[in-house]
Amino acid sequence: MKVGLIGTGSMGSLLVEALVESGALAPEQISISNRTYGKAKAIADRHPGMRAYHANVEAARGADIVFLCVKPLEFKKVVDDLRAVLQPEQIIVSITSPVLLSHLEEWLPCKITKVIPSITNLVWSGSSLCIHGSRMLEEDCDALEALLSHISEPLRVEEGYTRVVSDLSSCGPAFLSCILQQFIDAAVEETGIDRREATAVASQMLLGTGLLLTEGGLTPAQIQERVAVPGGITAHALNLLSRETEGLFHQVIRTTHAKYREDVAKVTAAFCAEEVNGQ
Repeated sequence: MKVGLIGTGSMGSLLVEALVESGALAPEQISISNRTYGKAKAIADRHPGMRAYHANVEAARGADIVFLCVKPLEFKKVVDDLRAVLQPEQIIVSITSPVLLSHLEEWLPCKITKVIPSITNLVWSGSSLCIHGSRMLEEDCDALEALLSHISEPLRVEEGYTRVVSDLSSCGPAFLSCILQQFIDAAVEETGIDRREATAVASQMLLGTGLLLTEGGLTPAQIQERVAVPGGITAHALNLLSRETEGLFHQVIRTTHAKYREDVAKVTAAFCAEEVNGQ
């Protein structure tokens, strides 16, 4: 299998590193490109055999799967670059949630899918959310998901739920880390505990909680019930936490969805403008 990857920013470079380090792909199976060539070359230099190119078309040419890891407003230009060289049998994978399958299926001649990765994939954990286009055959889906299974648990989802599943899987680590950071800061400021010690304890707690939810078969509600003895210290603190955060994540989801709709509109306008101008 040959894989092209266009865009070596935060998520693009994460995918390259995870796929190589997990053994999913050998470096010589991967070609990469980036708007700033030096960034792509630096990654390729760390993995002898990997090829870095100045031009996106060179990274995509002849690849079985091409990952597009670019920002929403850069997408139309990248699609224009690739349009002439892509072949019907190739699979294009967008990791940019506001770019709809319909945008790409209208403009590109090949098979289209979306994958929403997570920073947790860097440690071969978490999910890869797969939203497959209409041209993807079952064997295409299986091949892509087999590749992703080296670094994640591939989950098929409907495009209408792209934003909310991205909130849970891709944004979730940042949201939970924000809360954990506040927990650690409070522990340090209120008690004087060493920050490194508090961070180590809290991090192991989060890891263990994740295992209880996955391998242990407990739900979030069951964990709270098991830990919080009625009338005890944890129960008192949970009551406070519930009161103070009531409605918080409703606001978080409304915020992410509003930004998503804004970005979808901008991407759609970029594709439609080309269609109007080109008639």
